[in-house]
Amino acid sequence: MNPFIIGVSIFILVYSGIIFERVHKTVAALLGAATMLCLHIVSQEEAFQAIDLNVIFLLIGMMIIVHIIAETGVFQWAAIRIAQLGGGEPLKILILLSITAAILSAFLDNVTTIIVMAPIMFILADTLEVDPIPFLIMSVIASNIGGAATLVGDPPNILIGSAGNLSFNDFLYNLAPVIIVIMCCFYFTVKFLFRNTFHVSSELKGRIIEMRADRAITNPALLRKALAVIAAVILLFLIHHRLGLEVATIALSGAAVLLLLSRTEPEEVFRHLEWTTIFFFIGLFIIVEGLVKIGFIELVANHALTLTGGNVTTTTLLLLWFSGIFSAVIDNIPYTATMIPLVKHVGISIAKTMQVAPQTVMNPLWWSLALGACLGGNGTVIGASANVIIVGLAKKNGYKISFFRFFKYGVIFLIESMIISTVYLYLRYL
Repeated sequence: MNPFIIGVSIFILVYSGIIFERVHKTVAALLGAATMLCLHIVSQEEAFQAIDLNVIFLLIGMMIIVHIIAETGVFQWAAIRIAQLGGGEPLKILILLSITAAILSAFLDNVTTIIVMAPIMFILADTLEVDPIPFLIMSVIASNIGGAATLVGDPPNILIGSAGNLSFNDFLYNLAPVIIVIMCCFYFTVKFLFRNTFHVSSELKGRIIEMRADRAITNPALLRKALAVIAAVILLFLIHHRLGLEVATIALSGAAVLLLLSRTEPEEVFRHLEWTTIFFFIGLFIIVEGLVKIGFIELVANHALTLTGGNVTTTTLLLLWFSGIFSAVIDNIPYTATMIPLVKHVGISIAKTMQVAPQTVMNPLWWSLALGACLGGNGTVIGASANVIIVGLAKKNGYKISFFRFFKYGVIFLIESMIISTVYLYLRYL
């Protein structure tokens, strides 16, 4: 049988399993990856090379750091302070958490932000006796939006920055303005969507206000060490390209240092890592490599980009929407890695036709790809790495975020942010 048909069929079956939850998403991804290997759609060597270890080890490193920090009680302290700032009102707290996630994600990557903030959300929801899932979904959507603003905020931006030789300041100058506008719209949309969702008694609100945040810190000495390590990790994230270090190297180094300083038993820490999420990513990377190998992604992308007829405006806006929709279906990291050479090829060809400098055409294309890939990740539970993480953490804590529950919120913010980005790109660059 035709490898193209087999590969696409495997992808459809895996994706259907994830959507309709017939099997666990990690089982579906690993079965799909194993099938592609057994049918020789990808070789074992190609499959292993396709696994983005920078993402995998970044996750592992930050999970270790967050677990050790959690032992100090700082998350309980932060939860109390945020709840008190919101006056014990769940909707205000949800908005504060979301804004915090967006800001943090601009300087940390959004995966790290979600790993750090998830424990706070569970504590707050438990204290207020409300469903934590709206907190989780809105915070991860906000983190994906905020992460689009900078070079280090979202893995697709790291890939684009490297390919286009774009600096941290380039991303901040070109993308931060539109992200601020999108977050303003996010604020009003959240207020509308959840206006009648939460009902908390005055007694519970009063209990929140009367809490002593300082009593939550159980290990001040370890907290000082942990904060020093996380501060160093964040600083190195911001300048990693100048040092020639990958973010995974920095995260693993920080984890190793904190393990040493805390004298925590490694077995205890590793027992709490989200291994199901990590292996889901491994399976997904292999499946997407299979789609790349059979030419499926390139075929779809080339058809979409050639529809523009060499027009910069049409190419830029089509790339934005194509990336937004496609990144909701396939994880935006492998999607971006696949699109980069195609975007380069199309941009240079258009520049030659127009007889202008390549950078004149490439700049709007890079920003279009970045916005589409990062914001499109909000569409589904597997559109962005942070989404997968939050679903795994929810399950670990006894809550289920279904494909459709995430989608009914994610698609609203996906369309909203795509429309705003379209207007922004057109007015600023076209």
